[in-house]
Amino acid sequence: MPTGNTTSLNLTKTIAELAIDKKAERVISIDLKGLTSITDHFLICSADTDVQIKAIADNIRKNTQTKPVRIEGYEKMNWIILDYIDVVVHIFKNIEREYYNLEKLWGDAKIITYSENDS
Repeated sequence: MPTGNTTSLNLTKTIAELAIDKKAERVISIDLKGLTSITDHFLICSADTDVQIKAIADNIRKNTQTKPVRIEGYEKMNWIILDYIDVVVHIFKNIEREYYNLEKLWGDAKIITYSENDS
């Protein structure tokens, strides 16, 4: 399991790269350390189609050394959650992302934006 700030940040960056590899849109992480005991980071990304959402989630699951302790959302493909304890990944369908707006909910947190150019 990831432990410590450096390891959770490294896992977050790896997951962001894996999401981008499958053309995830608006890939960000929210640094929640000191704001909640739930997790260190939320990684949030989105896509337009069920197929793309599944491809992003599958790529992350297949290519991270750590396996998620909990997985939710594969049934409907509107919002998949992969829980790595220190990093919680949210893969949204674009319309669901707009509705739930987690970025605004955690407005006091530091947000990092990832793109293909960061690799």
